[in-house]
Amino acid sequence: MTQLFPLLILLTTLFFSLASTANPIENNQANEEKDRPIRIITNNWTSQIVLSEVTGRIFQDMGYLVEYVPLSTADQWGALAHNVAHVQVEVWQGTMSEMFNRMLAGDHIVDAGTHAAKTREEWWYPKYVEAVCPGLPDWQALKNCAKEFETPFSAPSGTYFSGPWEKPDTARVRALDLDFKVKVLAQGDDLWVELEKAAKIKRPILLFNWTPNWVESIYEGAFVEFPNHSPECETEPSWGINKNFAHDCGNPKGGWLKKAASKDMESTWSCAYETLKNINFTNLQIATASSLVDVKKQSYEQAATNWLKDNRAIWQSWIPDRCKQ
Repeated sequence: MTQLFPLLILLTTLFFSLASTANPIENNQANEEKDRPIRIITNNWTSQIVLSEVTGRIFQDMGYLVEYVPLSTADQWGALAHNVAHVQVEVWQGTMSEMFNRMLAGDHIVDAGTHAAKTREEWWYPKYVEAVCPGLPDWQALKNCAKEFETPFSAPSGTYFSGPWEKPDTARVRALDLDFKVKVLAQGDDLWVELEKAAKIKRPILLFNWTPNWVESIYEGAFVEFPNHSPECETEPSWGINKNFAHDCGNPKGGWLKKAASKDMESTWSCAYETLKNINFTNLQIATASSLVDVKKQSYEQAATNWLKDNRAIWQSWIPDRCKQ
């Protein structure tokens, strides 16, 4: 019996050692709040919703509870700062950099990393518009053909269709002395309704568009080339061609696309936080994901399911090995 005692100790030690490594996610997430949902922000455009769904499905695959919180881009910052929401997967430089940087500087949110995708958000037109507005994509051509874009909303000026996001389009129109009125649409998808109606009859149209986006795979077109962007353009009237007004420039080209998280996400759901930092979409991946909805007419949920099925090796690589079930 005395001789068996060391053997029993050895076997017991081995058993508990194996038990502690048999399920790494259970071990590494033992101190995490598994019964508290990670709340993911959804905005009102396709790629952001699909990427949010994809992120949520990955977290669920890791054993987390997930909830989706529909918020405007203006309201999302307070939700992140007060821990009402925890994840935003698409922070665009062109529309969100000011608030993102302000919240980051105030230590209210966390920068959870940058996607490989490069972004641009700008005034855009279908290619056929160049026939009636010679000189495009140079912005100065718009000074000579604003009336070509006239609608009942803007007559006798031209109409520029904007989305429901934080863009200083009216300030740009004033600073560049353009004869346009800005029509702000209630939903992002309303832009594509206007584009489809105009394209069917080759009516000139100017509207807000961005890349990566599905539109470029269906409609040939181009961004208007305004004076190059500079941070001073947004704050210093003396900068640029108009010495009296700011915003006499275009939006950034080759902008960043980031992810944001609440301050306590890392301490509450460490494996999910590490995975969020690793999530990294390219332009092509985002355009493909959004086209599943806007071109192939799948639901957001179906698009996320199909993207995950077709890209399993990619999203599995985002989950740290210590966190995999």
